[in-house]
Amino acid sequence: MSGWGAAWTTAPQPPGAGFGPNWSQEGFARHTIRQTVRLGIGGDTLRVRLSNRYGTAPLRIAGLTVATGAGGAEVKPGTLREVTVAGDPAFLIPAGADLATDGVPFRTEALDAVTITIYLAEPSGPATYHTQALATTYRAAGDHLADHGGVAFAETSQSWYYLGGVDVDATAGDGVVVFGDSLTDGTGSAPDTDHRFPDLLGRRLVGRAVLNQGIGGNRVTVDSAWLGERATARFQRDVLDLPGVSTVLILAGINDISISEVAESSPFPQFAPYTEVSAQQVVAGHRDLIRQARGAGLRVVGATLLPMRGSAFSTMRSEAERAEFNAWILGSGEYDAVIDLAGAMGEVLDPVHDSGDHLHLSDAGYRAMAAAVDLSLL
Repeated sequence: MSGWGAAWTTAPQPPGAGFGPNWSQEGFARHTIRQTVRLGIGGDTLRVRLSNRYGTAPLRIAGLTVATGAGGAEVKPGTLREVTVAGDPAFLIPAGADLATDGVPFRTEALDAVTITIYLAEPSGPATYHTQALATTYRAAGDHLADHGGVAFAETSQSWYYLGGVDVDATAGDGVVVFGDSLTDGTGSAPDTDHRFPDLLGRRLVGRAVLNQGIGGNRVTVDSAWLGERATARFQRDVLDLPGVSTVLILAGINDISISEVAESSPFPQFAPYTEVSAQQVVAGHRDLIRQARGAGLRVVGATLLPMRGSAFSTMRSEAERAEFNAWILGSGEYDAVIDLAGAMGEVLDPVHDSGDHLHLSDAGYRAMAAAVDLSLL
Protein backbone atom coordinates (compact mmCIF):
# COMPACT_ATOMS: atom_id res chain seq x y z
CA MET A 1 0.00 0.00 0.00
CA SER A 2 1.42 3.41 -0.99
CA GLY A 3 -0.04 6.86 -0.50
CA TRP A 4 -0.24 6.88 3.29
CA GLY A 5 -1.25 10.03 5.12
CA ALA A 6 -0.89 10.66 8.84
CA ALA A 7 -4.35 10.87 10.43
CA TRP A 8 -3.26 11.14 14.08
CA THR A 9 0.13 11.58 15.74
CA THR A 10 1.85 12.16 19.03
CA ALA A 11 5.50 12.88 19.85
CA PRO A 12 7.34 10.02 21.62
CA GLN A 13 9.30 10.84 24.78
CA PRO A 14 11.83 9.04 26.98
CA PRO A 15 10.38 7.22 30.00
CA GLY A 16 10.29 9.44 33.05
CA ALA A 17 8.34 10.89 35.93
CA GLY A 18 6.63 13.40 33.65
CA PHE A 19 3.81 15.58 34.98
CA GLY A 20 1.80 12.87 36.70
CA PRO A 21 1.66 9.17 37.60
CA ASN A 22 2.42 6.91 34.65
CA TRP A 23 3.72 3.45 33.84
CA SER A 24 6.66 4.44 31.63
CA GLN A 25 9.47 3.68 34.04
CA GLU A 26 8.12 0.35 35.30
CA GLY A 27 6.98 -0.82 31.85
CA PHE A 28 4.66 -3.75 31.26
CA ALA A 29 4.61 -7.54 31.64
CA ARG A 30 1.56 -9.69 30.82
CA HIS A 31 -0.44 -6.49 30.41
CA THR A 32 -2.94 -5.32 27.81
CA ILE A 33 -2.96 -1.58 27.08
CA ARG A 34 -6.03 0.02 25.46
CA GLN A 35 -5.70 3.53 23.99
CA THR A 36 -8.20 5.56 21.95
CA VAL A 37 -7.26 8.32 19.50
CA ARG A 38 -9.36 10.57 17.27
CA LEU A 39 -8.44 10.73 13.58
CA GLY A 40 -8.16 13.96 11.62
CA ILE A 41 -9.00 12.31 8.29
CA GLY A 42 -10.55 9.00 7.31
CA GLY A 43 -9.87 6.26 4.80
CA ASP A 44 -10.54 2.64 3.88
CA THR A 45 -7.29 1.21 5.26
CA LEU A 46 -5.18 2.12 8.26
CA ARG A 47 -1.89 1.23 9.86
CA VAL A 48 -0.45 1.97 13.30
CA ARG A 49 2.97 3.50 13.87
CA LEU A 50 4.63 2.29 17.06
CA SER A 51 7.74 3.58 18.81
CA ASN A 52 10.50 1.94 20.84
CA ARG A 53 12.61 5.03 20.20
CA TYR A 54 13.80 5.33 23.79
CA GLY A 55 13.81 1.65 24.67
CA THR A 56 17.06 -0.04 25.65
CA ALA A 57 16.04 -3.51 24.47
CA PRO A 58 13.88 -4.95 21.67
CA LEU A 59 10.16 -4.59 22.35
CA ARG A 60 8.13 -7.76 21.75
CA ILE A 61 4.50 -7.13 20.82
CA ALA A 62 2.46 -10.30 21.39
CA GLY A 63 -0.63 -8.93 19.66
CA LEU A 64 -2.30 -5.75 18.40
CA THR A 65 -5.90 -4.96 17.48
CA VAL A 66 -7.82 -1.93 16.31
CA ALA A 67 -11.52 -1.26 16.76
CA THR A 68 -14.05 1.54 16.79
CA GLY A 69 -14.09 3.17 20.22
CA ALA A 70 -17.36 3.01 22.14
CA GLY A 71 -16.44 5.13 25.18
CA GLY A 72 -14.13 4.36 28.06
CA ALA A 73 -12.36 1.04 27.52
CA GLU A 74 -15.21 -0.40 25.45
CA VAL A 75 -15.13 -0.99 21.70
CA LYS A 76 -17.96 -1.43 19.23
CA PRO A 77 -18.78 -5.12 18.67
CA GLY A 78 -17.99 -6.39 15.21
CA THR A 79 -15.23 -3.83 14.57
CA LEU A 80 -12.19 -5.57 16.10
CA ARG A 81 -9.43 -6.24 13.58
CA GLU A 82 -6.08 -7.95 14.12
CA VAL A 83 -3.06 -5.93 12.99
CA THR A 84 0.15 -7.58 11.79
CA VAL A 85 3.71 -6.78 10.78
CA ALA A 86 4.97 -8.68 7.71
CA GLY A 87 1.87 -10.84 8.14
CA ASP A 88 2.75 -11.90 11.69
CA PRO A 89 0.49 -10.95 14.63
CA ALA A 90 3.50 -11.08 17.00
CA PHE A 91 6.51 -8.94 16.15
CA LEU A 92 9.55 -7.17 17.51
CA ILE A 93 10.54 -3.48 17.46
CA PRO A 94 14.31 -2.96 17.85
CA ALA A 95 15.61 -0.63 20.54
CA GLY A 96 15.79 2.93 19.24
CA ALA A 97 13.43 2.24 16.35
CA ASP A 98 9.98 3.22 15.12
CA LEU A 99 7.85 0.78 13.14
CA ALA A 100 4.74 0.89 10.95
CA THR A 101 2.41 -2.11 10.88
CA ASP A 102 0.86 -3.66 7.81
CA GLY A 103 -2.26 -1.97 6.54
CA VAL A 104 -5.61 -3.41 7.63
CA PRO A 105 -8.98 -2.78 5.93
CA PHE A 106 -10.79 -0.51 8.37
CA ARG A 107 -13.21 2.16 7.16
CA THR A 108 -12.98 5.47 9.02
CA GLU A 109 -14.23 9.04 8.70
CA ALA A 110 -12.68 12.26 9.97
CA LEU A 111 -13.07 12.59 13.77
CA ASP A 112 -13.72 8.87 14.27
CA ALA A 113 -12.40 7.37 17.51
CA VAL A 114 -10.11 4.40 16.92
CA THR A 115 -9.10 2.16 19.82
CA ILE A 116 -5.67 0.49 19.71
CA THR A 117 -5.10 -2.46 22.01
CA ILE A 118 -1.61 -3.88 22.61
CA TYR A 119 -0.74 -7.07 24.48
CA LEU A 120 2.75 -7.37 26.00
CA ALA A 121 3.36 -10.91 27.21
CA GLU A 122 7.02 -10.42 28.18
CA PRO A 123 8.59 -7.70 30.37
CA SER A 124 8.95 -4.60 28.22
CA GLY A 125 11.41 -2.59 30.29
CA PRO A 126 10.93 1.20 30.52
CA ALA A 127 8.49 2.39 27.89
CA THR A 128 8.67 5.06 25.21
CA TYR A 129 5.59 7.17 25.85
CA HIS A 130 3.94 10.59 25.59
CA THR A 131 3.52 11.95 29.08
CA GLN A 132 0.59 14.35 28.63
CA ALA A 133 -2.05 12.57 26.57
CA LEU A 134 -5.02 14.40 28.12
CA ALA A 135 -6.80 11.15 27.28
CA THR A 136 -7.37 8.05 29.37
CA THR A 137 -5.30 4.94 28.71
CA TYR A 138 -6.52 1.66 30.23
CA ARG A 139 -4.50 -1.33 31.45
CA ALA A 140 -5.57 -4.90 32.23
CA ALA A 141 -3.66 -7.88 33.59
CA GLY A 142 -3.38 -10.71 31.05
CA ASP A 143 -4.44 -10.95 27.41
CA HIS A 144 -7.59 -8.93 26.67
CA LEU A 145 -6.92 -8.10 23.03
CA ALA A 146 -10.30 -9.42 21.91
CA ASP A 147 -12.45 -7.92 24.70
CA HIS A 148 -15.32 -5.72 23.58
CA GLY A 149 -16.14 -4.66 27.12
CA GLY A 150 -13.98 -2.65 29.46
CA VAL A 151 -14.45 -4.54 32.73
CA ALA A 152 -10.92 -6.00 32.79
CA PHE A 153 -9.31 -2.61 32.23
CA ALA A 154 -9.33 -1.45 35.83
CA GLU A 155 -6.15 0.68 35.81
CA THR A 156 -5.87 4.06 34.11
CA SER A 157 -3.22 6.57 33.10
CA GLN A 158 -3.21 9.95 31.36
CA SER A 159 -0.26 9.07 29.10
CA TRP A 160 0.08 7.27 25.75
CA TYR A 161 2.46 4.29 25.45
CA TYR A 162 4.40 3.12 22.38
CA LEU A 163 2.15 5.08 20.02
CA GLY A 164 3.60 7.27 17.25
CA GLY A 165 0.63 7.66 14.95
CA VAL A 166 -2.15 6.24 12.84
CA ASP A 167 -2.00 6.53 9.05
CA VAL A 168 -4.77 6.04 6.50
CA ASP A 169 -4.71 5.52 2.75
CA ALA A 170 -4.64 9.06 1.39
CA THR A 171 -3.36 10.79 -1.72
CA ALA A 172 -3.83 14.50 -0.99
CA GLY A 173 -0.62 14.90 1.03
CA ASP A 174 -1.78 18.17 2.58
CA GLY A 175 -1.56 17.47 6.30
CA VAL A 176 -0.60 20.26 8.73
CA VAL A 177 1.75 19.56 11.64
CA VAL A 178 1.52 21.84 14.68
CA PHE A 179 4.93 21.65 16.33
CA GLY A 180 5.68 23.05 19.75
CA ASP A 181 5.33 22.71 23.49
CA SER A 182 2.53 22.62 26.07
CA LEU A 183 0.35 25.14 24.23
CA THR A 184 0.30 22.67 21.34
CA ASP A 185 0.14 19.62 23.61
CA GLY A 186 -3.01 21.01 25.24
CA THR A 187 -2.05 21.78 28.86
CA GLY A 188 -5.05 23.33 30.60
CA SER A 189 -7.71 21.74 28.37
CA ALA A 190 -10.18 19.23 29.77
CA PRO A 191 -9.07 15.57 29.51
CA ASP A 192 -10.94 13.24 27.14
CA THR A 193 -12.56 16.15 25.25
CA ASP A 194 -10.09 16.75 22.36
CA HIS A 195 -10.04 20.48 23.05
CA ARG A 196 -6.35 20.99 22.34
CA PHE A 197 -5.40 23.75 19.88
CA PRO A 198 -4.59 21.33 17.00
CA ASP A 199 -7.86 19.41 17.57
CA LEU A 200 -9.92 22.60 17.35
CA LEU A 201 -7.95 23.88 14.36
CA GLY A 202 -8.57 20.54 12.65
CA ARG A 203 -12.33 20.99 13.00
CA ARG A 204 -11.98 24.19 10.97
CA LEU A 205 -9.69 22.66 8.33
CA VAL A 206 -12.23 20.16 7.07
CA GLY A 207 -10.68 17.42 4.93
CA ARG A 208 -7.11 18.00 6.14
CA ALA A 209 -5.33 16.31 9.01
CA VAL A 210 -4.00 18.64 11.72
CA LEU A 211 -1.35 16.71 13.63
CA ASN A 212 -0.25 17.44 17.19
CA GLN A 213 3.51 17.19 17.71
CA GLY A 214 3.68 19.20 20.91
CA ILE A 215 5.52 18.14 24.07
CA GLY A 216 4.78 19.99 27.31
CA GLY A 217 7.88 21.86 28.49
CA ASN A 218 9.82 21.15 25.29
CA ARG A 219 12.46 23.67 24.26
CA VAL A 220 13.91 24.72 20.90
CA THR A 221 17.54 24.72 22.07
CA VAL A 222 17.79 22.56 25.22
CA ASP A 223 17.54 18.79 25.67
CA SER A 224 15.74 17.45 28.74
CA ALA A 225 15.47 13.95 30.16
CA TRP A 226 11.82 14.62 31.05
CA LEU A 227 10.70 17.15 28.45
CA GLY A 228 12.11 15.59 25.31
CA GLU A 229 14.89 16.27 22.88
CA ARG A 230 15.28 19.88 21.77
CA ALA A 231 13.00 20.89 18.91
CA THR A 232 15.81 21.19 16.38
CA ALA A 233 16.89 17.58 17.10
CA ARG A 234 13.44 15.96 17.08
CA PHE A 235 12.11 17.85 14.05
CA GLN A 236 13.23 15.23 11.53
CA ARG A 237 11.42 12.30 13.11
CA ASP A 238 8.47 14.21 14.58
CA VAL A 239 7.69 16.29 11.49
CA LEU A 240 9.69 15.56 8.35
CA ASP A 241 9.30 11.78 8.52
CA LEU A 242 5.49 11.93 8.76
CA PRO A 243 3.66 10.79 5.62
CA GLY A 244 1.31 13.07 3.71
CA VAL A 245 2.34 16.41 5.21
CA SER A 246 2.64 19.72 3.32
CA THR A 247 2.79 22.41 6.05
CA VAL A 248 4.25 22.85 9.51
CA LEU A 249 3.10 25.51 11.98
CA ILE A 250 5.75 26.21 14.62
CA LEU A 251 4.78 27.63 18.03
CA ALA A 252 7.87 27.22 20.19
CA GLY A 253 10.35 29.14 22.33
CA ILE A 254 8.48 30.31 25.42
CA ASN A 255 10.15 27.60 27.54
CA ASP A 256 13.65 28.50 26.34
CA ILE A 257 13.33 32.08 27.52
CA SER A 258 11.35 31.40 30.70
CA ILE A 259 12.45 28.12 32.30
CA SER A 260 15.79 29.60 33.34
CA GLU A 261 13.75 32.03 35.45
CA VAL A 262 12.45 29.17 37.62
CA ALA A 263 14.69 28.56 40.62
CA GLU A 264 15.99 25.04 41.13
CA SER A 265 14.24 25.01 44.49
CA SER A 266 10.89 25.46 42.74
CA PRO A 267 8.25 22.72 42.55
CA PHE A 268 9.27 22.05 38.91
CA PRO A 269 12.27 19.67 39.02
CA GLN A 270 11.21 18.24 35.66
CA PHE A 271 12.26 21.50 33.98
CA ALA A 272 15.97 20.95 34.69
CA PRO A 273 18.43 21.90 33.27
CA TYR A 274 17.74 25.58 33.94
CA THR A 275 19.78 26.78 30.96
CA GLU A 276 19.61 30.52 30.27
CA VAL A 277 18.68 31.09 26.64
CA SER A 278 18.47 34.44 24.84
CA ALA A 279 15.91 35.52 22.28
CA GLN A 280 18.64 35.45 19.64
CA GLN A 281 19.45 31.83 20.46
CA VAL A 282 15.76 30.96 20.00
CA VAL A 283 15.79 32.85 16.68
CA ALA A 284 18.79 30.77 15.59
CA GLY A 285 16.87 27.62 16.51
CA HIS A 286 13.86 28.73 14.47
CA ARG A 287 16.13 29.45 11.50
CA ASP A 288 17.35 25.86 11.77
CA LEU A 289 13.76 24.58 11.79
CA ILE A 290 12.92 26.75 8.76
CA ARG A 291 15.95 25.38 6.91
CA GLN A 292 15.01 21.78 7.72
CA ALA A 293 11.38 22.27 6.67
CA ARG A 294 12.24 23.95 3.37
CA GLY A 295 14.82 21.27 2.66
CA ALA A 296 12.01 18.72 2.85
CA GLY A 297 9.72 20.80 0.64
CA LEU A 298 7.31 21.87 3.38
CA ARG A 299 5.57 25.22 3.74
CA VAL A 300 6.67 26.63 7.10
CA VAL A 301 4.52 29.01 9.16
CA GLY A 302 5.63 30.73 12.36
CA ALA A 303 3.53 31.87 15.30
CA THR A 304 4.24 34.55 17.88
CA LEU A 305 4.66 33.50 21.52
CA LEU A 306 1.53 33.87 23.64
CA PRO A 307 1.33 36.05 26.77
CA MET A 308 2.59 34.80 30.13
CA ARG A 309 2.22 37.91 32.30
CA GLY A 310 1.32 36.96 35.86
CA SER A 311 2.62 33.40 35.49
CA ALA A 312 5.47 31.80 37.45
CA PHE A 313 7.69 32.31 34.37
CA SER A 314 7.08 36.01 33.86
CA THR A 315 9.95 38.30 34.81
CA MET A 316 11.30 41.53 33.37
CA ARG A 317 13.97 39.56 31.52
CA SER A 318 11.69 36.85 30.11
CA GLU A 319 9.07 39.41 29.02
CA ALA A 320 11.77 41.42 27.22
CA GLU A 321 13.08 38.27 25.51
CA ARG A 322 9.55 37.31 24.44
CA ALA A 323 8.97 40.80 22.97
CA GLU A 324 12.29 40.64 21.10
CA PHE A 325 11.52 37.22 19.66
CA ASN A 326 7.99 38.20 18.60
CA ALA A 327 9.36 41.31 16.87
CA TRP A 328 11.65 39.04 14.84
CA ILE A 329 8.80 36.68 13.91
CA LEU A 330 6.61 39.59 12.76
CA GLY A 331 9.26 41.62 10.99
CA SER A 332 11.92 39.33 9.57
CA GLY A 333 9.99 37.82 6.66
CA GLU A 334 11.89 34.56 7.14
CA TYR A 335 8.80 32.39 7.50
CA ASP A 336 6.51 31.68 4.54
CA ALA A 337 3.71 33.15 6.65
CA VAL A 338 3.19 34.34 10.23
CA ILE A 339 0.22 33.93 12.55
CA ASP A 340 0.17 36.57 15.29
CA LEU A 341 -1.35 34.55 18.11
CA ALA A 342 0.08 36.97 20.68
CA GLY A 343 -1.77 39.84 19.03
CA ALA A 344 -4.99 37.81 18.93
CA MET A 345 -4.85 36.71 22.57
CA GLY A 346 -3.64 40.04 24.06
CA GLU A 347 -0.74 40.96 26.32
CA VAL A 348 -2.54 39.46 29.31
CA LEU A 349 -4.80 36.42 29.02
CA ASP A 350 -8.50 37.12 29.32
CA PRO A 351 -9.71 35.34 32.49
CA VAL A 352 -12.13 33.35 30.33
CA HIS A 353 -9.19 32.09 28.26
CA ASP A 354 -6.90 31.42 31.23
CA SER A 355 -6.64 27.90 32.68
CA GLY A 356 -5.60 29.50 35.96
CA ASP A 357 -1.81 29.68 35.72
CA HIS A 358 -1.75 32.75 33.40
CA LEU A 359 0.22 30.79 30.79
CA HIS A 360 -1.87 27.86 29.59
CA LEU A 361 -5.31 28.19 28.11
CA SER A 362 -8.73 26.91 29.07
CA ASP A 363 -10.97 25.14 26.56
CA ALA A 364 -12.41 28.55 25.67
CA GLY A 365 -8.90 29.91 25.24
CA TYR A 366 -7.89 27.15 22.84
CA ARG A 367 -11.09 27.76 20.86
CA ALA A 368 -10.18 31.45 20.59
CA MET A 369 -6.62 30.53 19.60
CA ALA A 370 -7.84 28.21 16.82
CA ALA A 371 -10.36 30.80 15.64
CA ALA A 372 -7.56 33.37 15.30
CA VAL A 373 -5.80 31.36 12.58
CA ASP A 374 -6.26 32.59 9.02
CA LEU A 375 -6.74 29.23 7.28
CA SER A 376 -5.50 30.59 3.97
CA LEU A 377 -2.00 30.81 5.51
CA LEU A 378 -1.90 27.03 5.92
